[in-house]
Amino acid sequence: MKSDRTPLSRRSFFTAALAGTAGAAALPPLSGCLSAAPDSARLSGGLFSEPARGIPHRADADVIVCGAGPAGVSAALAAARAGARTRLFDRHGCLGGVWTAGLLTYIFDFDKPGLTRELVRRLDTRDARRNRNPSRFCYDPEAMKLILEEMCAEAQVTLQLHTRVAAAYCTGKRLTTVVTESKSGREAWSAPVFIDATGDGDLGAQAGCGWDFGNPEDGTCQPLTLNALAVVRDITQLSEYISFYGNNDNRHIQAVEAFKRELARAGVETSYGHPTLFHIRDNLLDVMINHEYGVRPDSAAQLTEATVRARAEVHRAVAALSALGGPWAGMQVVASAEHIGIRDGRRIRGRYTVTRDDLASGARHPDAVCRATFNVDIHAASKKKNDAETISHGGFKTKPYDIPLRALIAQDVDGLLMAGRCISGDFTAHASYRVTGNSVATGEAAGAVAALAAKRHALPHEIPWADAAQTLHVS
Repeated sequence: MKSDRTPLSRRSFFTAALAGTAGAAALPPLSGCLSAAPDSARLSGGLFSEPARGIPHRADADVIVCGAGPAGVSAALAAARAGARTRLFDRHGCLGGVWTAGLLTYIFDFDKPGLTRELVRRLDTRDARRNRNPSRFCYDPEAMKLILEEMCAEAQVTLQLHTRVAAAYCTGKRLTTVVTESKSGREAWSAPVFIDATGDGDLGAQAGCGWDFGNPEDGTCQPLTLNALAVVRDITQLSEYISFYGNNDNRHIQAVEAFKRELARAGVETSYGHPTLFHIRDNLLDVMINHEYGVRPDSAAQLTEATVRARAEVHRAVAALSALGGPWAGMQVVASAEHIGIRDGRRIRGRYTVTRDDLASGARHPDAVCRATFNVDIHAASKKKNDAETISHGGFKTKPYDIPLRALIAQDVDGLLMAGRCISGDFTAHASYRVTGNSVATGEAAGAVAALAAKRHALPHEIPWADAAQTLHVS
């Protein structure tokens, strides 16, 4: 079903988006203590009992999407375009998640019908894409921010940035309300259908879903990486060190090895065994050189330590390269990622689990929402393993395989869909489908199903995929 609503201008979009805060004057003040009782009366066994309080509540959406990365933006766009009143929350100050706040700058497994092709067209309109392979390419993250905002404006998605989902509440087995935290304080939001696109499955975990985490053999997750943008004086003088430079799809490993030799000449050994440079535009490069091992992505303390270490490593390496002189002279970091890149976190248990066997056999499903083609890509879990084998492909060749809708529907909580890397799968399968081309496709599917479920007053698992697929704008 196509929406018959008139697209908004960018100015009108932000006016409408901010209208949701018009009741802010009625909010309780953020200052002042909630209770005069001494803290000692609320402390027991290392726990602090937070006093109960009422918070503002709204029920003005059909679909609520938590997380506005590639999966979340896609889910919100699909839901809104299908006619659903859609709210989109994200903790960052921009849309795009790892694409923008994470400065990923390189896209895999993107040659699919739907939003992926629309995004490619919009990037090309701004000359914001390099190496024109439709499945994998570099892009300008600043252009991506604007494109995603414009698309949400056109679809009339109501978004709220700088906002994190903090809690979730169910009535019986059905998710009914999420609580967010932001500068506006704590706020509660209800809707018929929710989508967890937080990447790490934060909403599903808060709602009480079962989940899996890391490698089942030892519980470790894949390492984290903090990307950065760097400027050089003449990009053409560094072409042999830049992966896929000049639309050369075959020049990656050679460029990596050449770059490693230059790093060694500068006296630098990076924590990532495949240090890579990507061309963004003009004399701007993306630098991907670090791994943070043994970090739990659900630990704020560990994420903080990893971020500080990784940023320092990037700056040391770039300064050392600049000191080499020649084509490297004057190289400098102009921006590091707002958020360190996370490959591997919670996998919320769904009504189907994508497995290694699905990849090996090229599984097909009648409710397939996406066909994934990316190989298993397991980054070494320690520096020692990195030195021996930086990336493992799982010991087999992945065949193109289907991701079924059932893997996007929570098993333990009704009214909740997942999209992106927190969908239901095992550790090996996750190492393939986690790339952002598949996040977009699963996000689109989740959004379409959510919109139809809300319209029909049904639960997501009651919606036939064939019905939901008809609402998508496929090109």
